[in-house]
Amino acid sequence: LPPGSCRAFWGWLNAVFNKVDHERIRAVGPDRAASEWLLRCGALVRYQGSPKWQQDYNGLPTGPLGKYKIEAINATDSCIMYRGFDYLDGLEHVTDIKLEKCVYIQDECLQRLSETSNLQKSLQQLKIISCGNVTDKGILALHKLTNLEYLFLSDLPGIREKEKTFRVLQQALPNLELELDLE
Repeated sequence: LPPGSCRAFWGWLNAVFNKVDHERIRAVGPDRAASEWLLRCGALVRYQGSPKWQQDYNGLPTGPLGKYKIEAINATDSCIMYRGFDYLDGLEHVTDIKLEKCVYIQDECLQRLSETSNLQKSLQQLKIISCGNVTDKGILALHKLTNLEYLFLSDLPGIREKEKTFRVLQQALPNLELELDLE
């Protein structure tokens, strides 16, 4: 194998995992389709009324359409990327998202997240940790998440103008509790 071809292969495979299947969303409902996407990419989901994190794709619960509603997403070490974010559009109950060590998460993803109308209503907690491609621009985009109560930011070397960025965000979201662990 030529050098770099392995990485190219994984990049291609991850792109395949993130391809949105709109037929599937219609067939099984947004929460089930998003669960499949997230687990395929190595993320975890937790459903409303359950303390248990789902991590096994084949162990996803089955039941009547719309029975299981995603409440929390833990995308630590996952390969979720922008092209898969259409899966988030139909989710109405997500209160908590954690993005940690996500290689493909960049500003466009955070912009897309904050423009998702259901998440604007439901999302209360967001943690962004060790996502090297996130800059001030992405953090500023979060101002559209009007119900966000808690934002934790840690190990984000792409953030250059901390004070200014956080001041703007805090003005836009006066009720936001902002916790920072940045160099």
